[in-house]
Amino acid sequence: MTTRIALATAAEFPDLDEDGSVLIDALARRGIHAGPAVWTDEDVDWSAYDLVVVRATWDYAPRRDEFVAWAQRVERMTRLANSAAVLAWNTDKTYLQALHEAGLPVVETQWLAPGDSFAVPAHGEYVVKPTVSAGSKDTNRYLAGEHDELAAAHAGSLLAAGRAVMVQPYLTAVDTAGETALLYFAGELSHAVRKGPLLTPAMAPVPGAYKQEEIVAREPSAGEVAVAGAVLDAMSAVPGSPAGRADLLYARVDLVPGDDGEPVLLELELTEPSMFLVDDGAQGVAAADRFTAAIAQALT
Repeated sequence: MTTRIALATAAEFPDLDEDGSVLIDALARRGIHAGPAVWTDEDVDWSAYDLVVVRATWDYAPRRDEFVAWAQRVERMTRLANSAAVLAWNTDKTYLQALHEAGLPVVETQWLAPGDSFAVPAHGEYVVKPTVSAGSKDTNRYLAGEHDELAAAHAGSLLAAGRAVMVQPYLTAVDTAGETALLYFAGELSHAVRKGPLLTPAMAPVPGAYKQEEIVAREPSAGEVAVAGAVLDAMSAVPGSPAGRADLLYARVDLVPGDDGEPVLLELELTEPSMFLVDDGAQGVAAADRFTAAIAQALT
């Protein structure tokens, strides 16, 4: 009997992203049939699949409750990776607060709930974004003393819409060093990339589902590997965390250099991260094979 896998995606990306065909081909080499399925398509019979892997569901943010309910429904019919509980925890960036309280190096963050007042930072550059967001949507970078009115209007509109807000200092090393994204499959480090800077001061709203990133392969430093590993190792002990490192089919740990040059956590992507399986060398093919091996392991 043929093993069938659904790669869950958004209606805007019915054929997945550029990684999709690479992953589908790698799975086919193992005799596993995989194809895209739009998570909002009511005609999809999720029970017909042996496994549903969440991939390019990048439209979840404005309808997060619906997305989490979908994940829970799918999980009652078949296996889902990552799990519905992980998706519910990870799609609200307040998980960063739990990781910070567990002693992990997280970018300093001010948390605002609807009803709170936004206070303009006294100096430096800073970022304002909602706690539920993806692809840099509804996110902007501001300079204290120059963009205060824009920042206040941005934060105020999010709070007035009932959305929680996070305010973080903009770490300027991102403009030169970029971010380091470390990809893990079945808890093991696969590869890493450098993500170029995305935010410019007081930029125009991001059109489409996400802002295009500049990506190149990167060899992570020993310090970055240590921090990423510590984050994943801590998962099973963090209050409220629904999973441990071994429970995750995939994870992406996004790190940036702090003011002292040491890596700090920007995001832990456990929902629908780009895997960066396509590059100009052998890394993409090898990464796709490692991801495929993790999927095959999940099936058993």
